[in-house]
Amino acid sequence: MWNFLEQPWTLLGAAVLVLLGVLTFRSVWDDKRRPWQWLLPAGVAALALGLEFGVTTDREKIQHIIRAGLRAVEAEDCAAVGRLIADDYQDSYHQNRESLLTRCRARLRPPAVQRVHRVGTDLQVTSPSATVALTVLFTFDRDSFWAQAYKQNALISVQVSLRRQGDKSWRIQRIEIREVDKMPASWGMT
Repeated sequence: MWNFLEQPWTLLGAAVLVLLGVLTFRSVWDDKRRPWQWLLPAGVAALALGLEFGVTTDREKIQHIIRAGLRAVEAEDCAAVGRLIADDYQDSYHQNRESLLTRCRARLRPPAVQRVHRVGTDLQVTSPSATVALTVLFTFDRDSFWAQAYKQNALISVQVSLRRQGDKSWRIQRIEIREVDKMPASWGMT
């Protein structure tokens, strides 16, 4: 079934169709014209805009978490990264959340990241979990650890697993590095 919460702009198209229907009805049955008939397409359009701006879907919440994470990395703000990570975080290299944040503080010491640009995103939501395949182009500061040890630009692909928490918010539960510059990689190699 079509999910209008994920695609409310379809309802704006339906509002146009309802408007055409009202115009046709009013032109064919001239004696049945009523002022309230204009409220039908306006109501469908209001419903569409209300759904778009009034209801935040899981997909939108997850996209917000990903954007916030990329902004936090670009700002070299490990505290902001920590707010996005679940308490039960664990990946193939880090045993817990604190281990990841310790590594974050060690690697994101200014100057580190000059710019983060999201190249591609593939989001799969199967509530209460979600998986995001994310490809990001990092531009490192010339004086950073990464630019000196590796190079100034890196195309990194990661798989981010998220889980809905008890308070209905989403948090990152696992991050796995898949590729660096189109070459297979993992946490131990970075």
